[in-house]
Amino acid sequence: MRNFYITTPIYYVNDKPHIGHAYTSIAADVIARFKRLDGFNVKFLTGTDEHGEKVEKSAKHFGYETQEFVDKMALNFSNLAKDLNLSNDDFIRTTETRHKDFVTKIWRTLLANGEIYLGKYAGWYSVRDEAYYSEAELVGGKAPTGASVEWLEEPSYFFKLSAWQDRLLAFYEANPDFIKPESRRNEVISFVKSGLHDLSISRTSFTWGIPVPNDGKHVIYVWLDALFNYVSALGTEQFWPADLHIIGKDILRFHAVYWPAFLMAANLMPPKRVFAHGWWTNEGEKISKSLGNVINPYDVMDKYGLDYFRYYLMKEMTFGNDGNFSYPSFIDRINSELVNKVGNLIHRTISFIYKNCGQKMPYPAEYAEKDRAILSHSYQLIEKIRVLVDNQSLKQILEEIIDLANAANVFIDEEAPWKLKESDPIRMQTVMYVLAEVIRVIAVLLQPFMPESSAQALDCLDVKQRTFNSLNSANGVIPGTEIVQPKIIFNKIE
Repeated sequence: MRNFYITTPIYYVNDKPHIGHAYTSIAADVIARFKRLDGFNVKFLTGTDEHGEKVEKSAKHFGYETQEFVDKMALNFSNLAKDLNLSNDDFIRTTETRHKDFVTKIWRTLLANGEIYLGKYAGWYSVRDEAYYSEAELVGGKAPTGASVEWLEEPSYFFKLSAWQDRLLAFYEANPDFIKPESRRNEVISFVKSGLHDLSISRTSFTWGIPVPNDGKHVIYVWLDALFNYVSALGTEQFWPADLHIIGKDILRFHAVYWPAFLMAANLMPPKRVFAHGWWTNEGEKISKSLGNVINPYDVMDKYGLDYFRYYLMKEMTFGNDGNFSYPSFIDRINSELVNKVGNLIHRTISFIYKNCGQKMPYPAEYAEKDRAILSHSYQLIEKIRVLVDNQSLKQILEEIIDLANAANVFIDEEAPWKLKESDPIRMQTVMYVLAEVIRVIAVLLQPFMPESSAQALDCLDVKQRTFNSLNSANGVIPGTEIVQPKIIFNKIE
């Protein structure tokens, strides 16, 4: 069995979960579920990033001990994972012993390999971004992200990032699929070509972090600490290198420049791919706390249900681009696609079978040409979808599934089984069997996106085999199987 290792970034506990966290997590979950259903041995990791000056300051501000504060905040994210119905196998916290021990070991390896030296840092630092910026990168005296920066001078350990410039460029050239989408790859290459400077990787002005081995005055820079969660969570090297890191585009530099350099410097393989997705706007406006337009995933889930939320996020935005969240488009997409196309197909087909085929799955006679065409389309779809999954083209997968539902709706209208019931009951049974088969394929393929709704549809057909290797005629719905009266799975949003 082939291994597949996928991760979300670890989420910074200073934040409350918002739509961006939900989006990244659901996208990773969809891919993890696809790979499991396709016979892979999957490891899916998410978690929280809990060190750094920002966290220490926030804890003090809210009147908590720092550990007590991170315990409370991490709970928001572990709860979100459950509430989004994520299938993650592990949840890593950077304050766990397994992680701290691993990072300490990595530091010693980097030191032994001559990749670290002690010097003095003087430059611009953003507490909000936990990032260092050169004078040239500042925009109007602020970080490129808009965060305020402060001039910092303190003793610091440095990682010899400048020595990795040519090796990183050679690595990108040898691994053209390492950074996706292509626009992000170009951005990273251009950044690295513009010149890399050694990176400050320790701080002395606060204490909330992993102490530098043999020099307790310093704590390890939060990004060096955080990135190694992807390896520290594994315990063994069975799943390394990771197949896919899903991240937001704001943390691309850390994952596509610093991370492979840290890994190679510590004698470890870089991951196979870093995919940086876009950002959401809210009704066309940039989302920010100051504008008060942050989208709370719970507000949407409580109002419309989890599966509708998962579907909309994956269908609305082309993965890799920016996208706009709006309630009118949410309602329109759910009603026009899920309710009118998929839901309508399932309900009208199964209700008709229940009423007109003695509450049992029909027995097909010989297939007509158009029966074979739509069944062949259904069974072959998985091949097309495998390619889309491996390119992280999640919206396009849903488009293919909706197209199949459309084709089935056209088929039922053309065949008019309500007329065949009188004129040709044997043909009617065949038509209804073909439709039940197409619905089985649609429901199996929708499982990664909408696990609960898909399960309900498959239960209606009494389908036991639900993995992708069942998407063929040999595993079709069984004629004569008793079915229960169907309930509406996708309710219209008024």
